[in-house]
Amino acid sequence: MNTDSNYVVISTVQGQFVEAQVKAFLEAHGIPCRLRGETLRVTHGITIDGIGAAEVIVPTTLAETARDLLSQADKGTLRIGESALPGDYS
Repeated sequence: MNTDSNYVVISTVQGQFVEAQVKAFLEAHGIPCRLRGETLRVTHGITIDGIGAAEVIVPTTLAETARDLLSQADKGTLRIGESALPGDYS
């Protein structure tokens, strides 16, 4: 079983919609992902000025790959139908 000690923060996101997008994106590429953050974002929907932010955490061994994927997505260089990584993680 993986514990949080086997995971590392790769990004901090704001808002449940963005959290869900990032989590789904990473998992679609075969990278297990967890979200860790304040409960205010869920119980009260508060997501301003860093309140309610969530940390995106992935297994330490996949952190570099996950960061690379997110970077490619941010830059717009990742395309549908292309493998972003050596090997097929989808």
